[in-house]
Amino acid sequence: MLKNVSYNDDKTINEIDDFVGKPFSIFERLKIGGIGSSKLLITKTDSIINNLLELDHNINYCNIEIRPKGIILRFRSLLETYALIIPYYKLVVFKVDGDVYTFHIDHRMIKIKLNKLSLCVHEVIYSKTLIAFLWEEKAGLNELKNISNSLKDL
Repeated sequence: MLKNVSYNDDKTINEIDDFVGKPFSIFERLKIGGIGSSKLLITKTDSIINNLLELDHNINYCNIEIRPKGIILRFRSLLETYALIIPYYKLVVFKVDGDVYTFHIDHRMIKIKLNKLSLCVHEVIYSKTLIAFLWEEKAGLNELKNISNSLKDL
């Protein structure tokens, strides 16, 4: 899902939170070791995102935010900020070369190239996404335990 997130609209924020979960708390962010990446160079996109990025003539960068149920790829065009919201069940990541990755959701695609400052982003992409996914699974297991305990009480 591609959204304009330039403005603090409650409807948009709630929709994003429903799709990929609420942001991690400060404690959880410290426990995971951070939830975001540095600037990543965008090298190729699908036609709709490309039309947005061609409006200005700057070098196109994005960053990744990890959420409990997915990731958010944010990028800017002109004075607007856009977010590609990808839940884990729709996330497809390909490692094209040593430092080039593509992210896909349905018919949207962003290809990024790591720069010298973001050489550890592949660790962010794989390990922190896995940690967030397992974190969500752990929360799901706790809910199942609570349900099973309440059923035992009946």
